Amino acid sequence: MVHERVGCPKKAAVDAVETVFAIIKDSLRRGEKVKISGFGSFTVNHKRARRGRNPQTGAEIVIDSRVVLSFKPSQTLKGRVDGGK
Repeated sequence: MVHERVGCPKKAAVDAVETVFAIIKDSLRRGEKVKISGFGSFTVNHKRARRGRNPQTGAEIVIDSRVVLSFKPSQTLKGRVDGGK
């Protein structure tokens, strides 16, 4: 779609999109927040270890701490997805 809308060669469009994604991934690896105006923001969150239950046995277990990626859409994106309501 980038190739069609911008009118550049396919290889150039692929390279541009891959470069943008690489920049986003590198920023998130460093723990930085990535905000794309009119689209939303990506953040890396650290979840601490916690108690949980095995749903099959009901036994109590410890869920290890982990890193999760979160995305929060912008109001502009929400409006477009919702059909402008």
